[in-house]
Amino acid sequence: MGGGSVGRVDDTPSRTGDDTAAAAETTQHTLRALAAAHEQLAQLEASLCAGHHPITGPAARLAHVHVPAWLRPTKGESRWPVVAAIVVAIALQIALPDQLVLQSRWLLPSLELALLIALIVANPRRFDRESRAQRTASLTLTGLLSLANAWSATLLVLGLVHGREGQDAAPLLASGAAIWLTNIIAFGLWYWQFDRGGPAARALARQLIPDFQFVQMQSPELAPPEWEPEFVDYLYLSFTNATAFSPTDVMPLSRWAKLTMLAQSLVSLVTVALVIARAVNILK
Repeated sequence: MGGGSVGRVDDTPSRTGDDTAAAAETTQHTLRALAAAHEQLAQLEASLCAGHHPITGPAARLAHVHVPAWLRPTKGESRWPVVAAIVVAIALQIALPDQLVLQSRWLLPSLELALLIALIVANPRRFDRESRAQRTASLTLTGLLSLANAWSATLLVLGLVHGREGQDAAPLLASGAAIWLTNIIAFGLWYWQFDRGGPAARALARQLIPDFQFVQMQSPELAPPEWEPEFVDYLYLSFTNATAFSPTDVMPLSRWAKLTMLAQSLVSLVTVALVIARAVNILK
């Protein structure tokens, strides 16, 4: 037994070397497979994006994806375009004849101007922070503008139906135009106030699902990197809805948006139809 034990050959170092070589070969094969898969993912990404996606590298660099401005917190839009539009609406109300205004000519315009000044003092630059008091005051101001204009439009329509208004074409057209333009500003303010919770909520990206879908949201490659809807965009929405009596390139998504656009189209259609029909009759 002793001689057999001495004659056995120990091949442990040989097996260890073979195992090491096999492991190295397996590792290299795995690395080559990962590199090939990585290349295929990059090609698939480029094919799917079709050159329009902001991703500039393979999937490993997804952290650098550009998020559109309307989906992330921003510095907030400027107050001054809104102020200018409200001042124009107040001036149009003051320009209406006495028989088309609610009580005193200066009552509602004075309240509206006081609220506007208070809002400017509270936040003179940008809509970048949420405040319950400021939002309440802003909605009240928009409500007063809408109330005054709805009252004037109702009086004008009733006067035309009963023959009390529209004896002269020029004043009739001027009053109808003032009411129509104020209607555009007022509804533009409503759209701007409620889309995704209002301007401050949009600046803070509180709500990601929009109530209105703009073209730039559908095709971000057509918009600047920092584009987000501002008051001028909602004013344009209101103007196109008042002239076409239906959505154009901005689509309402939520039910309140659809019903509000329906109401604006109805008011605009009745006002324009009656005023123009009466003016044409007078001119004949």
